[in-house]
Amino acid sequence: MKIGGRDFDTRYHTYVMGILNVTPDSFSDGGRWNDRDRALRRAEEMAEEGADLIDVGGESTRPGYVPVSEQEEIERTAPVIEALKAGIDLPVSLDTCKAAVARAGISAGADLINDIWGLRQDEKMAGVIAESGLPCCLMHNRKEAVYRDLMREVAEDLTKTLQAAKAAGILEDRIILDPGVGFGKTYEHNLEILRRLEELGRLGYPLLLGCSRKSVIGNTLGLPAAQRVEGTLVTTVLAVFKNCAFVRVHDVKENVRAIRMAEAILREPGGIRE
Repeated sequence: MKIGGRDFDTRYHTYVMGILNVTPDSFSDGGRWNDRDRALRRAEEMAEEGADLIDVGGESTRPGYVPVSEQEEIERTAPVIEALKAGIDLPVSLDTCKAAVARAGISAGADLINDIWGLRQDEKMAGVIAESGLPCCLMHNRKEAVYRDLMREVAEDLTKTLQAAKAAGILEDRIILDPGVGFGKTYEHNLEILRRLEELGRLGYPLLLGCSRKSVIGNTLGLPAAQRVEGTLVTTVLAVFKNCAFVRVHDVKENVRAIRMAEAILREPGGIRE
């Protein structure tokens, strides 16, 4: 897969997407990077630590978050994307479920659209992505965490998302899937998703796993968000062993090192990861 002019080997390597929330209220780092200069400094730091791409988000999706208008989200994200494209040599992703925000982000230079509602929140989103020709990450989500058969229903929901993407003209080699840990799922559901990730890999698309500092880790370890690095690293190593192509994380340096170690264990004598 090519993102922002760079080749990503989604079969044999796990890449690190660094989280850059330009919001005042994100659950873990709200208010830390929500001006252009601080955001750029943080992105530069993540690049030095080994991030492969940067994911910019302008609306918190924590439980109980307050939605923001399209215009406010654009004003938060577009200038930061422009600054990142001018200041760092990494692909930049835009985390949004709004077509108008995606369109503005693409104009500002975004290289990938990361939609936490998998094209199901805004009916115009699929067309905007298709017209741009950019790759996208499409996440599983539900408004209520009610399932009879979790993995079957998650796969069915993602299949519907894929059908919508193809109908709009999004090319198959432009699609990444995210199982949506922490979204529309209970604690037990999140653990089951992690145990059975390989089943979603059978859909035939690269997977992105986003568990960084999330409540499934906090509830397991009894720790606040700032102390969930070790738990996040466990999920990142799991992602490597389950052949996920990307992990989306706050703590870049630690996760890059964990991936290097896990891939060294899996690497065959000829140099190719199993």
